[in-house]
Amino acid sequence: MTSVLTANGPAILNKPFHPTRYLPRLRLGRVRAGQGDGSIGDEGGGVMNRRDSLTRAVVLSAVVILSLYSSPGDAADPQPVVVLVAYHSATGNTEKMAQAVAEGAKAVSGTSVVLKRVGEVIAADLLSSDAVVVGSPVYFGNMSGEVKTFFDNWALKFAFPFQERKMRNKVGAAFATGASFSNSKEVTILTILGAMLINQMIVISGGGGFGASATTGPGSPGIDAKEIAEARALGTRVAEVAVLVKRGSGK
Repeated sequence: MTSVLTANGPAILNKPFHPTRYLPRLRLGRVRAGQGDGSIGDEGGGVMNRRDSLTRAVVLSAVVILSLYSSPGDAADPQPVVVLVAYHSATGNTEKMAQAVAEGAKAVSGTSVVLKRVGEVIAADLLSSDAVVVGSPVYFGNMSGEVKTFFDNWALKFAFPFQERKMRNKVGAAFATGASFSNSKEVTILTILGAMLINQMIVISGGGGFGASATTGPGSPGIDAKEIAEARALGTRVAEVAVLVKRGSGK
């Protein structure tokens, strides 16, 4: 079958395509010798106009056919959405949560994930990211010193001018681990989100009320399946929102 563009829109033909069938009929009148003026009524001019119309029809048909059979993959692939997952972990518990967050983010199509300890993050990691998820164990009711130093380094080590808000409009989220059920995990998450808000990041939740968390003390040793699922959900949520922010809801 062949697709062509007619006056009434696209049409599908079940027989070979003849461009001349879709051209407006031209009335080619005869003129007396010596009276030809090259207009549509003149035999010479009519032939030329008919040839021009035939050429246009063939070109138009080729364009329509190419557009119908072109693959979406022919277009350039969009740039990936980059999610940076930065964490501090002394016992390995927060690291397991960080890995689950990364897995959740990777599950979103078109997402690239960078997983690093906070001490390994460089300025380029932050600037090239579209979203940053930070995880910390609870130390004395707050984020660990390593995570606090990480945020301080945005201005001190990386020399991001505060007025320029280098992290502005990047998506931000947090997760935490603590030994007991009531161990300031929410406070730790909120202080991390507070640092992001000061830098005018777009802060979101996911996995839990404020972010993902895990209890790792004697009452609930290690990281269980539910807490891993919560961390994955956070990563997926972050990646989904980052895609919307970077590409728009219509893309």
